[in-house]
Amino acid sequence: MSEVRRFGELIRGWFGLEHDDSRLDLLAEVLRARLEATGARDLDTYARLAGPEERRTLATRLTVGETYFFRNPDHFRALFEHVLPERVRHNAAARQLRILSLGCATGEEPYSVAILLRERCPHLADWALEVVGLDVNPDAIVHAERGRYGAWALRAAPADVVARWFRIDGRDHVLDPAVRAMVRFAEQNLVEPAAAWSTPGRWDVVLCRNVLMYMSPEIAANVIDRLGRALVPGGYLFLGHAETLRGRAGGFGLRHTHDTFYYQVDGAPAPEVSGAAPGGLGWIDEIDRASHRIASLSARPLITEVADARPAPGGAAPTLARARSLFEQERVDDALAELDGLPAATREHPEALLLRAVLCTNRGRIADAETACERLLARSAADPGAHYLMALCRESAGDREGAARHDRAAIAADAGFAMARLHLGLLHRRAGDVAAARDELGRALELLARDEAARLELFGGGFRRDALEALCRAELRACGGTA
Repeated sequence: MSEVRRFGELIRGWFGLEHDDSRLDLLAEVLRARLEATGARDLDTYARLAGPEERRTLATRLTVGETYFFRNPDHFRALFEHVLPERVRHNAAARQLRILSLGCATGEEPYSVAILLRERCPHLADWALEVVGLDVNPDAIVHAERGRYGAWALRAAPADVVARWFRIDGRDHVLDPAVRAMVRFAEQNLVEPAAAWSTPGRWDVVLCRNVLMYMSPEIAANVIDRLGRALVPGGYLFLGHAETLRGRAGGFGLRHTHDTFYYQVDGAPAPEVSGAAPGGLGWIDEIDRASHRIASLSARPLITEVADARPAPGGAAPTLARARSLFEQERVDDALAELDGLPAATREHPEALLLRAVLCTNRGRIADAETACERLLARSAADPGAHYLMALCRESAGDREGAARHDRAAIAADAGFAMARLHLGLLHRRAGDVAAARDELGRALELLARDEAARLELFGGGFRRDALEALCRAELRACGGTA
């Protein structure tokens, strides 16, 4: 086993983080830097020298910190319109509410919860409210405690919310001290067995979004088990859109409201599953949000500031493999920057064009996504992925006929393309053609069971297979079909 792979094994043991072959360049660069910094001559020497402080330094190099205020607004709607009202009724006698944000990075998630508690729950002013943010990265915790953010971190926040709760200081937005005081932060490695966060029956709600996806399966299973015990009976767990309990949901029930999925510790009645919440934004918006194409919580346009692209490790030349890896890490802007740095001929490779179209759709850059799809279709007129993405773009532009036409083209090119069937079925449903909707949704449900995992990961908008199947069944029931 190479030193880099052995280093990956150490990282897995210390932090639970999994690094596949696509991230070996990153591991190699980090290993070289840490050997030089510590004066270790080889990995074995380094492993002996790597005490708590060195591991804290490693955590700053290896964790993914991409986040922003009000990320995935469907989760916040479900939290404040269903979950918290239920927990408040249950806790009326004790008058306390405890919410945990695991993997909180620089604090935007727990601060978003605190802001909405101030805005939406003034009746809880005299309750004992506990909001805690934990992360393994010490630099991220320091950043969170400062409560200072750039405009990019607020790109999904309504202008009136920003005006009420932030003051401008140069290029920074400084969070109101009253909100900062509501959240307590601490450095925490989830692998540590005696961590205070896992005290049995402590939390009403846990947000553990986009954390498990970076962990090895055995560590993730251990964290899930501890979460089940740490939540109160009937407590709620929110995972990232790209995560599920993956068959390890013992003790949890899947919930679906407000066009999103989350979990509840068994022992409480399940709410009625619905295909779309009344007045909701529709399935296409759900897929877009799940892929990080964030619309403002108000109707204002997105902030158009572009995040700084991170350079490739060690100044290495950009590669298509690294762009794919960045996409899998949800680092959409970094992945686009990696594609931009490719040689001109490689940028026109069909795989590069398809990935660009996916990334631009995720970012809401619809014109750029359509341009990439058109260039791909000029090379291969029957490319099913390009037609499917064009369908999403056309619906986003209000052209449902064009969207349906491209879905049909995707299906004609590949009759087993489950996502195109699912999307076309929902287009039919919204157009009032219930019979056609039932037909396409029924076929989609059959195909989802056997469609390739890699294709679902690319086109599934962050949903895993079981979540897409649950959504498809709910839509079928709404059309009067059987699932």
